[in-house]
Amino acid sequence: MPRGIARDHEEKRAAIRKGAATYFARHGFDRASMTAAAKHCGVSKALIYHYYDSKESLLFDILDTHLSGLVARVEAAPQTDGLRGLVRAILQAYRGADAEHKLQLDSLSVLEPEQQAPLIDLQRRLIDMMGTALQNEAPEAFTGNRNLRAVTMSVFGILNWYYMWNRPGKGLDRDEYADLVTDMVLGGIHAL
Repeated sequence: MPRGIARDHEEKRAAIRKGAATYFARHGFDRASMTAAAKHCGVSKALIYHYYDSKESLLFDILDTHLSGLVARVEAAPQTDGLRGLVRAILQAYRGADAEHKLQLDSLSVLEPEQQAPLIDLQRRLIDMMGTALQNEAPEAFTGNRNLRAVTMSVFGILNWYYMWNRPGKGLDRDEYADLVTDMVLGGIHAL
């Protein structure tokens, strides 16, 4: 008779995802091994293979969990604050996910196209939300969607690298940085 799923199944998967994400981000996914990832996670290689049949399936689960959670948190944010609220929600959703975010930027392309597709769809949902918020703030600036994609991607460019240079307790916190970014973007799009 097959064994049932352990009560702590999801907790173990979450711990493996988090530990492996940190290891992969630090060492580079292409250079990382499952043996070293297991050691970093404090588990056996056999346990990782119990949950994931390959390094790529582990990467997919890391990215899918990260992006799904990011989209859910951003969609759940109140719509009343417009662009400012969206920027703040994105930066808050990025908190504690630096490794996952780095993997999203650096390693999504190593996955097979059928694995990439749902992850790219999640990214597009975020991009669409940002584009809509920008259009709502300055519809005259984006008549016929002129410049909308360039501005949308520029905003993500500003937000996506916060984890690289920010040091907690020094400089601007996430909410202050969200306000700075929003003020810069609003000033810029009204000048288009």
